[in-house]
Amino acid sequence: MSDKEPLFSAKNRKLMTNPLNAQNPITIQVLGICSALAVTAKLEPAIVMSISVMFVVVFANVIISLLRNTIPARIRIIVQLVIVAALVIIVDQILQAFAYEVSKQLSVFVGLIITNCIIMGRLEAFALGNKPWQSALDGVGNAAGYGIILVIVAFFRELLGSGTLTLPGLGTLHIIPQFIYDLGYQNNGLMILPPMALVTVAVIIWVQRSRNKDLIES
Repeated sequence: MSDKEPLFSAKNRKLMTNPLNAQNPITIQVLGICSALAVTAKLEPAIVMSISVMFVVVFANVIISLLRNTIPARIRIIVQLVIVAALVIIVDQILQAFAYEVSKQLSVFVGLIITNCIIMGRLEAFALGNKPWQSALDGVGNAAGYGIILVIVAFFRELLGSGTLTLPGLGTLHIIPQFIYDLGYQNNGLMILPPMALVTVAVIIWVQRSRNKDLIES
């Protein structure tokens, strides 16, 4: 990138927008599926996990990009893991200090961010070969693409499975009114089981590819 190139040039904007659709890390690259299955029974943990992953992937991308010319190739994976692990520890400690209940809900899955294929994939495929600014944008885009899917899956799983939506700072909101239940409506308990997360992701993939015919051959 030349010194005069705008920070948000068309090329740079694509780094943030492509992962939202055409290069979505979950629906197209099929990465990060485990957390999509594990933390999407409620909306709040999904939102917090999305923010946590964004923090880790953006800062890891920037740090690796800054160090890319000094890291020996033979130990690059070890260096990446150390950096990601340090960032995950920071996230875990912040959650325990300021969002303890959510931290308990996320349980071991915060620590498993270390093994998230999206993060290691972006470090290997992008940050090691690009400058810090582009690496930061790439991290934001991929984390946002990941987070959008988590939030969508959690929204439908909690709404249909429990009739509620749990939001940070607002607690549990009862969305489906009582008179609907009085008419005979029942929550679908299957939606809060892990297999339904996979089914929901599959539906999202189907909708995405139906609306974007060019992705069918991807």
